[in-house]
Amino acid sequence: MAYQLVSNFKPQGDQIKAISELTAGVLEGKTDQVLLGATGTGKTFTVANVIKNIDKPVLVLAHNKTLAGQLYSELKEFFPHNRVEYFISYFDFYQPEAYLPGSDTYIDKTTKSNSEIEMLRASALNSCLERNDTIVVASVACIYGASDPREYERMIFTIRKGMDITRREFISNLVDRQYQRNDIEAKGKCFRVRGDVIDIFPGWDDSFYYRIEFFGDEIDNISKMDFLNNHRLENYNVLRIYPADDYATSHERMRMAVKRIEQELKERLKYFEDNSKLLEKQRLEQRCTHDIELLKEFGMCPGIENYSAHIDLRSEGERPYTLLDFFKNDFLVVVDESHAMLPQIRGMFNGDRARKQTLVDYGFRLKSALDNRPLRFDEFMGLTNQKIYVSATPGDYELEKVDNQVVEQIIRPTGLLDPVVEIKPSLNQIIDIVNNINKQIKNKERTLITTLTVRMAKELTDYLKEKNIKVAHLNHEIKSLERIEIINDLRNGKYDVLVGINLLREGLDLPEVSLICILDADKEGFLRSNKSLIQIIGRAARNEHGRVIMYADRLTKSMEYAISETNRRRQIQEAYNKEHGIIPHTIIKDIRDNIHSKEVLNEIDNYLKKKKKLTKLEKDRIIDTLKDEMNLAAKNLDFEEAARLRDLIIEIKEE
Repeated sequence: MAYQLVSNFKPQGDQIKAISELTAGVLEGKTDQVLLGATGTGKTFTVANVIKNIDKPVLVLAHNKTLAGQLYSELKEFFPHNRVEYFISYFDFYQPEAYLPGSDTYIDKTTKSNSEIEMLRASALNSCLERNDTIVVASVACIYGASDPREYERMIFTIRKGMDITRREFISNLVDRQYQRNDIEAKGKCFRVRGDVIDIFPGWDDSFYYRIEFFGDEIDNISKMDFLNNHRLENYNVLRIYPADDYATSHERMRMAVKRIEQELKERLKYFEDNSKLLEKQRLEQRCTHDIELLKEFGMCPGIENYSAHIDLRSEGERPYTLLDFFKNDFLVVVDESHAMLPQIRGMFNGDRARKQTLVDYGFRLKSALDNRPLRFDEFMGLTNQKIYVSATPGDYELEKVDNQVVEQIIRPTGLLDPVVEIKPSLNQIIDIVNNINKQIKNKERTLITTLTVRMAKELTDYLKEKNIKVAHLNHEIKSLERIEIINDLRNGKYDVLVGINLLREGLDLPEVSLICILDADKEGFLRSNKSLIQIIGRAARNEHGRVIMYADRLTKSMEYAISETNRRRQIQEAYNKEHGIIPHTIIKDIRDNIHSKEVLNEIDNYLKKKKKLTKLEKDRIIDTLKDEMNLAAKNLDFEEAARLRDLIIEIKEE
């Protein structure tokens, strides 16, 4: 269906011109466009209107998971009748395999995957194949290896009401698509058999399951069932059953892959022997022989991604399949915060190659493991046709692509001005920060503080806690979905202050924040460049009382440029406000629910207080949540809370 934009707002100010120019550019076939949009001018709303005006799938790229989650929530709200999907790395923790020759240290891959994100990724792939009105919000994970879309499509199993098929044959088809039979526990990627009824639990959504009812050797009924209460939601005449896993491979292709692996292994072992590298030969032979046996028996082995070139039947050096290959027709790419996103894409290949080359040279992996890699920058650009680069501070690459002919969006429909920037000396800066925070708290407004180092951020957070200030520290160790919770907690008033490093720069939409404190503003570098400073300043541009304090002992060129550009934009907005009689007011923006449906502790307590009888699935979800909270409490040395959570886990298990 066509894109249906649902919103109470109408384009205003610069948005009208920006939407018109960008839409015309897409329809005319322009390959590159730049939207230079100041913070708070409604760039996402502008992009949503452009999407509404075109008839093609859209890939929206975000350079961190927090921003991706925010964009996903906003676009899902704008397009409730269309497919809006989320595609990021499904690892909450990822320690890649590596070898350090200097100390002869081998580091095995260690991961902690997130099943919820795994479902969202699978849903994104399915939507790309199924519908044209699909918007996928993705991180840099989109340039890493995925299943061969042609093989994936071949494994899609279409059934119809009245179809002649035996129950045995139907079950065989499910097993071929990597579903596992489980007649006891209802969980994703499984199916259960009860007489002439087969229930299929998909791997891309845990809110429903499919019920297939047989009458003899004929499919009598196809239904969609609610997972929790088993009510019938919908009946189908035709149903497409997607593979259980987003990296699905047929048995025939796996057999071909094993033959290729065996041939490469034979050649590589001969190479090591000819070069008197007997230790490397032994390592490789032992590992690959074991992996080959597992692939023959189960179609799976640890580190199977290192054999992806053989499984996909790719030639040496050929690029991997990625999410981009699942977009069938011509699609539009929106690169949000392009000044940060493009360098991130450009840097992925070399870092990955350096690590894997060492593993190959020392006999830990076959040479073909090098082809399990992210796309090179030129490959990414070659796979994408039309692109819109969105940023308040576009990089030189984007500006060169459009010969500096950018679409500007400076005016905010709300009339809000860019914040007032003040420079203060670093002497007694902490005392000054505390005094300003206390004023903020009295006005029920929030504060962001950005530092240059993790150590300083942690020490400042601890100091503010001693002053009885409600403060949180945002850092790279926090899980992707938990970051969104912390942002919402700041907006809800659970915290008054958020301290961090570069995580506070781009894309955080926080209208409650009216003060930003920048420590070490005069330390020239990436985190204090002119573009970074403009981004940081922009975080306070959604509040009518927005102001920024730079703590510095000298005026750098970056500071001078950032202050000058901020004042230029402020003057343009002031003139627009005067002409249209606009009085600036802080943006009122709903606090959206988090992407995930994780139970919070007070809900768990309510379950226990009511002594409500829980299903096994509910118990498992609650126990997993409690374990995470218990580990976090122990890590923070809050042993009393950890013990309480441990007792809750025991109580639920014994119930």
